[in-house]
Amino acid sequence: MRGAFFSFRRFWAVVVKEFLQLRRDRMTFAMIVAIPLVQTILFGYAINTDPRNLPAAVVGGDGSPLARSFVAGLGASGYFSLAGAMSEREAEQALREGRILFAVTIPSDFARRVLRGERPQILVEADGSDPVAASGALAALPGILARAQAKDLSGPLAGLAGTPAPYSVAVHRRYNPEGLTRYNIVPGLMGLILTLMTVMMTALAVTRERERGTMENLLASPLTPLEIMAGKILPYVAIGHIQMGIVLGAALFLFRIPFAGDPLVFYAASVVFMAANLTVGVTVSSLARNQLQALQMTIFYFLPNLMLSGFMFPFAGMPDWARAIGSVLPLTHFNRIVRGVLLKGSGWTELWPSLWPIALFACLVMVLAVRSFRRTLD
Repeated sequence: MRGAFFSFRRFWAVVVKEFLQLRRDRMTFAMIVAIPLVQTILFGYAINTDPRNLPAAVVGGDGSPLARSFVAGLGASGYFSLAGAMSEREAEQALREGRILFAVTIPSDFARRVLRGERPQILVEADGSDPVAASGALAALPGILARAQAKDLSGPLAGLAGTPAPYSVAVHRRYNPEGLTRYNIVPGLMGLILTLMTVMMTALAVTRERERGTMENLLASPLTPLEIMAGKILPYVAIGHIQMGIVLGAALFLFRIPFAGDPLVFYAASVVFMAANLTVGVTVSSLARNQLQALQMTIFYFLPNLMLSGFMFPFAGMPDWARAIGSVLPLTHFNRIVRGVLLKGSGWTELWPSLWPIALFACLVMVLAVRSFRRTLD
């Protein structure tokens, strides 16, 4: 006989039992505290939708007070961080590699043409692959131009003031002339989906075997930890390619994202990226005791990737400590690779600075996974 329909004493016993289990499960308790704390820190400190101090370079110029005044206005605005003077070829390469977001080209006879009334243009080329990062700085250009002209066109040059202005600024959005946000979001989704799915599937696959007791069969075999992990990883590389193909097909045919680069380069980079995430999944499975813990640890790894990789918010607008953390994550570099291949047509030379950190991350995490797995076997 169970007695009354509802007993507060029995109900409270179940409540106490759950709290005791949570207290014993240190991993779950840590996730309860860590996940909201990480979310608060990331959203509160690292996220900035109005980035400042964006890297820019000056191309050409005649050294005249008019040119220097406009360049000084760029730096004083807070939106541009001038990396110095570059040649046209150097600026083109820096834009393709993502080392600068703006190239400001001033004609070599700028001051002479202004005095002659020819109304020359200053060309500002912006990396349009991330339109959110560039939009604030580009919106500030008219104010910068107006202040520079008001300062310079006085005294002997007062006769040049008026309408039309003696010189103007022409903006060219490279790689995304229309400033479409889907050119930035859809390529980033490839890396985001691969990060979540490859880490989660690998982590759950190994812990599932441990929970079902089938792991003992592998332990009784002559397989080494490295062989077991490599065998676990390979099938999910194939699954990752299927998922990547689905997203890439949707990007090309549904969202009309251009593919300006080499498919072989894109394929090779994606293999390295998936290998890095799969090693994370194996490491998580070695540390987790059950599937719930594996899922919690996957979410804990996924959150910084979502917030600090430049997918949702401009990478250049984050504080230094957030960019340092983001630079460790493979997704940050893979986002640059995908956008570089698809939108800029980048090759190995431009992509190598983003590819080697992913490969290094994969090697280091693989060593950690082997050691953690061996300790688990012991």
